[in-house]
Formats: sequence, C-alpha cells, structure tokens
Amino acid sequence: MNISLPDALKTFVDEQVAQRGYSTSSEYVRELIRRDQDCQQLRALLLEGAASETVGPADAGYFAGLRERIRKAGPRE
Repeated sequence: MNISLPDALKTFVDEQVAQRGYSTSSEYVRELIRRDQDCQQLRALLLEGAASETVGPADAGYFAGLRERIRKAGPRE
C-alpha cells in the first residue's frame, strides 16, 4: 500500500518518527492504525454497555468488586 501525503504532513510524520523512536514511517502509521482500532473497539464496548440492561447499582461495593477482579487477573502485557 502506498500513501501520498502533502509535504506538510510528510514533514510531520518524519518528525514523529525521529522524535518518538520509530524505525520507519510505516512503523509510525501502523501504530496509529492500531490505536484507532483500539479506540473503535473501546467505543463499541462502551455503546454496548450503555445499551445493556442495568443489573444493579454502581455503588462503592460494585467498584470494589471490579478492583478485586482486576487484581486477580494480574498485569496485562
């Protein structure tokens, strides 16, 4: 896939590659696409949750339970 960019955007991408430690502009663009995929997935999950039926109050006990589940799951890689 080839992507054409105006000079101003090409300069911006080249600066980001240099400043952020990417090896190539392709690596930078791949990272942007992955982030966009993550944002879209999060948005879909949030919309799904917002449309779902309420199962109980979101009180202190509810959030304590969520924190415990996260602790038990361990760190993500």
